[in-house]
Amino acid sequence: MSFTTRKSWLETASIILGLVGLVVCMSTLPALSMPTRLLADIIFWPPDAAQNVAAPETRLLAAIGGGVMLGWGATLWLLVRTLFAREPAAVKTIITTGITIWFVTDSTASILAGAPLNAVLNVAFLLLFVLPLRGEVQVQKQI
Repeated sequence: MSFTTRKSWLETASIILGLVGLVVCMSTLPALSMPTRLLADIIFWPPDAAQNVAAPETRLLAAIGGGVMLGWGATLWLLVRTLFAREPAAVKTIITTGITIWFVTDSTASILAGAPLNAVLNVAFLLLFVLPLRGEVQVQKQI
């Protein structure tokens, strides 16, 4: 995979992460909570519309979690945009470490919370970041 493809892939993955965070954060407003309600309904299989995302504590956790995801997406995007060409090994280590800690923690906690399907869905996010970082990434000359 070329450096340009890796960089574009990682930038896109970071934007996707941030957008998911924005959707989760928007669910703090009941009128905008449908995407999160549908996702929660699917994650707590089988779909039965029993999930309540309107409780104040749930809305608070959505605000916190969504904000963290949005900030994490922006941070990763900036790492890729500004440092990846000059310091590919460092950026690879930073992203791989963060995404691995997130994956293990989030997936384990999801299973313990009775939502193992979320752990399966987490694999998609993991792959978004791990696949373009496979193998050695070379320093790129600045034009």
